[in-house]
Amino acid sequence: MRLCVAGASGAFGMKHMDAIAAIDGATVTSVVGTKVDVIRQFAEERNVPHYTTDLAEALARDDVDGVILATPTQLHASQAIQCLEAGKHVMVEIPMADNIEDARKLVEVQKKTGLVAMAGHTRRFNPSHQWIHNKIQAGELKIQQMDVQTYFFRRTNTNAKGQARSWTDHLLWHHACHTVDLFQYQTGEKTTKVQAMEGPHHPDLGIAMDMSIGMKAENGALCTLSLSFNNDGPFGTFFRYICDNGTYIARYDDLYDGNENKIDLTGVAVSNNGIELQDREFIAAIREGREPNSSVAQCLPAMETLHQLEQCLQAES
Repeated sequence: MRLCVAGASGAFGMKHMDAIAAIDGATVTSVVGTKVDVIRQFAEERNVPHYTTDLAEALARDDVDGVILATPTQLHASQAIQCLEAGKHVMVEIPMADNIEDARKLVEVQKKTGLVAMAGHTRRFNPSHQWIHNKIQAGELKIQQMDVQTYFFRRTNTNAKGQARSWTDHLLWHHACHTVDLFQYQTGEKTTKVQAMEGPHHPDLGIAMDMSIGMKAENGALCTLSLSFNNDGPFGTFFRYICDNGTYIARYDDLYDGNENKIDLTGVAVSNNGIELQDREFIAAIREGREPNSSVAQCLPAMETLHQLEQCLQAES
């Protein structure tokens, strides 16, 4: 499996580069960046034979079977469509679009081409969340409430590595996207009610720095999500599953019970790295000619819910 990684030298692009290196039979044959000197050096360091600042150039190559897009949010939908129309399978990091119209268009193009198009909802693949999902599927657990905190200290326009960004992040369409999809995936239900509030917008960045979201599923399960770019402390997203048969706390690839006893996740998956497991699913779906878990079609309901939440915020203002 020959892959192109666009945004390869960014914080998340490098996570995919490392993940692909751990997968037998997969190799990166092309990398795309925005600055030629940076992407050239990156390609040389990673022994990638081709580099470019033009995605179309990579898409025209015969040695590219699929593309992983770790590019700015605002480019996700258009670039994913560009990949599909060029005959390449694509995995686009979340969100697959930053508005509902582009998300729907991407799903339509995937259906027309029949190619694999997957959204990077890593939480579906983290062993911690997989353990919970397996218990739910076996009828051993039922979610009553999910309480989630997504916290960063990001008052300047920087990425996860602390480097300056050329684009502006967003609590709703990017960070809330993880939890909105996971809530519907784990409960197996669409949301029937949503509510949202946001704090003041940053004077320079123009985005809300704090946000509160509530959701209710068809089966009555609740989700409370708090998001902030103002939290001075450990950053990331922390999930508390309050279930009918126990409480569980998921922190990325680790899982604890409600009393902070660590749960052994041995055997849940072939790796403890959620990004690697996500990339493995993308590659396997291409090889097997099937729809992947976290296909753009499967994740469209999350985008519909984000659209509803955006409408709540607009009504509030």
